Amino acid sequence: MFIKPDYNLKSIYDINLEELKSKGIKSLLFDLDSTLMASKAGCYNEKTLEWLENVKKDFFVGVVSNNHNPDYMAKVSQCTDFPIVFCAHKPDTRVTNDFMDKHGLKPETTCFVGDRPLTDVLCGKKLGCTTILVDSITADIEKPIVRFARWLERCSVKKY
Repeated sequence: MFIKPDYNLKSIYDINLEELKSKGIKSLLFDLDSTLMASKAGCYNEKTLEWLENVKKDFFVGVVSNNHNPDYMAKVSQCTDFPIVFCAHKPDTRVTNDFMDKHGLKPETTCFVGDRPLTDVLCGKKLGCTTILVDSITADIEKPIVRFARWLERCSVKKY
């Protein structure tokens, strides 16, 4: 099975916000680890915080994470000023769908952004959202085995 994200970009910083706005996108849902922050870091870097402040001017911003570690969830929640849901079980859509309902989000005006095709993009596609696949925010410093695993997973991504 091939998964085709609507956009396949190097990083979140490459997202064309004006293009998304022109296509009627009003909300962006992000994966957390490796998309908005380094995996298990528990905090955003300064560049991401500044970028998110700009995004929040025109879009609803939310985070949908599969992480289920209570200590980590508490740490991330303390430094996050937008809605976040943990234990999402992506690519299953139930938790994300409930989150979207709670915040009045419609799939046709929502874009799902993440670094994993088999969880983030698949979840977004199943929900009927626009999808963006990005590389890990820490791609330049990831271990070779992690890069290899990411390469294997991306073999499921249809490029055309």
